[in-house]
Amino acid sequence: MSFFDDIRNLDRNNIGGWPQRVKTFFAVLVILVILVIGGIYYVKPKQEELESAQAQEETLKADFSKKQAQVVNLDAYEKQLQDMKEELRQLIGQLPSKTEMPELILAISQAALRSGIETELFQPGPEASKEGFYAEKPIQLRMVGTYHQFGAFISTVASLERVVILTMHDVALRPDAIAARGAARPAASAAPAAAGVLTLEGTVKTYRYLDEDEVAQYEAEAAAKAAAGGK
Repeated sequence: MSFFDDIRNLDRNNIGGWPQRVKTFFAVLVILVILVIGGIYYVKPKQEELESAQAQEETLKADFSKKQAQVVNLDAYEKQLQDMKEELRQLIGQLPSKTEMPELILAISQAALRSGIETELFQPGPEASKEGFYAEKPIQLRMVGTYHQFGAFISTVASLERVVILTMHDVALRPDAIAARGAARPAASAAPAAAGVLTLEGTVKTYRYLDEDEVAQYEAEAAAKAAAGGK
């Protein structure tokens, strides 16, 4: 009798009486089913955990190598940082101080006047401390003059004794409407439209360094804000 005949003639109520080869077949089949189920529900998740751990190991190795290189060069980095801080202090020291700021703003206004520029608006705004070591002061302005007059103005500001930094924000430079219509301005800077009269309008910001008391106050306020935010 063949194996398949044995399968067809099995007595489900007499498993003990099954032929040996049939018993062996079903035993192997049960073992395979157990192995498949174990692989799906136990071995595969463990394999995924192993692969994740191996990937994390590679990441940690790369991070370790990077940090080890940084530690080896730590002294050089610290010296470079100190040099940069010293250079920064020297640069900041060239900016005007708090007491020099009013005189500086006046000097900027007078530089525009000496350059022949007509100043229609020159309105300094309140200061704002930035980064704990400098303060910026916005100035709203509207000036009228020629291209060469504005060039002379910038040159005059650049030649002031103190380092003057002017950054422009939302500034528009356009042909002056009144000059374009040929109307004469009552100022010395008035010129015919052919001279290329321009209007400069917007906000510029100038900067000064904070003294030690102001730096201490800034740090105290920052620490207070951080403490309030952490509660």
